[in-house]
Amino acid sequence: MNTPPRILVVDDTPANVKLLADVLTFKGFQVETAASGREGLDKLAATAPDIVLLDIMMPGMSGYEVCKAIRADPASALLPVVLVTSLDPQGERIKGIEAGADDFLTKPINQPELLARVRSLLRIKELTDRSEAQARELAEWNARLEARVAEQVAQLDRLGRLKNFFSPAVADTLLAAGGESLLATHRRMVTVVFLDLRGFTAFTDGNEPEEVMQVLGAYHRTMGAAVTRWGGTVERFAGDGIMIFFNDPVPLPAPTCSAVEMALEMQRGFAPLAADWARRGVDLGLGIGIAEGYATLGAIGFEGRWDYAAIGSVTNLAARLCGEAKAGQILIDRRAMASAEAGFECASAGEFQLKGFARPVPAFLVGGRKEGAAA
Repeated sequence: MNTPPRILVVDDTPANVKLLADVLTFKGFQVETAASGREGLDKLAATAPDIVLLDIMMPGMSGYEVCKAIRADPASALLPVVLVTSLDPQGERIKGIEAGADDFLTKPINQPELLARVRSLLRIKELTDRSEAQARELAEWNARLEARVAEQVAQLDRLGRLKNFFSPAVADTLLAAGGESLLATHRRMVTVVFLDLRGFTAFTDGNEPEEVMQVLGAYHRTMGAAVTRWGGTVERFAGDGIMIFFNDPVPLPAPTCSAVEMALEMQRGFAPLAADWARRGVDLGLGIGIAEGYATLGAIGFEGRWDYAAIGSVTNLAARLCGEAKAGQILIDRRAMASAEAGFECASAGEFQLKGFARPVPAFLVGGRKEGAAA
């Protein structure tokens, strides 16, 4: 509502206009005047009054018609309108109510009655304005809430896609940093870990598929817990074979050390599984290969089925070292050994002629953490 309140007086009789304007101005109201119904509608649109005092009998456009036009406009549909008449009050009131009037004044104007009715309607107008403001504010809140819900749904969708590739903690970190763009192809130094089961082919040949799936389930749960704990990224599962890499998409301060820690934890976790399987006549062992080097990384696949892959000779090297590792062994390449030897016991395992590599590759056995080395 305007401060002070603005009142529009519409009357074709100048004396009536002057009387109403003088009384209302003296009482502190702003007053706008119009000498016809059409002029009154123009003034209403231009000045946005808080109340309209509207004479009924005017040439061209009667007060009833003006009142109907006011009610037909959504912008002024709730604006208080007082009809002013010198005709039969009862008949005029019925027509005025039908036209949408809020109150009535009879000529000659009784000043105390005029002021009482104006103040009463201003209180109603203030409440109406407040309700409309609250409704607008509520609509804005709802719009913001809808936007936040949409954003959170999109965020959950992105998180779901990221969790197809990464551990939950890594996916959360990526999402918080807007890191979904890291799924684009890029190059980085990584540490790659391959592991698979010794004796698995013979096991699958001699046992039912249900037994194989039960063994794989226990194996994957145990290995997966270690991957999650040490921040690795699983590239793929291929039966008993698992490929994990470190330092991507989230950089790590010592990725090779994390990879070795994970491998040692996997060997410790695997021991009770192997013992339990052995009691049932299942002879399986775990071999692990680790290599450090540059790889090209990114999302590969098609809509509905994506993998996050590391491509490069470092992945082949880790896979070949895994193939050479005997049950219970962790074989690492020279670069990984250089990164890990300060904290872990590393012994030469000799050189291996690995498929895909022109020269023999030196490899090293990891025996455990050095005594007194920082964890």
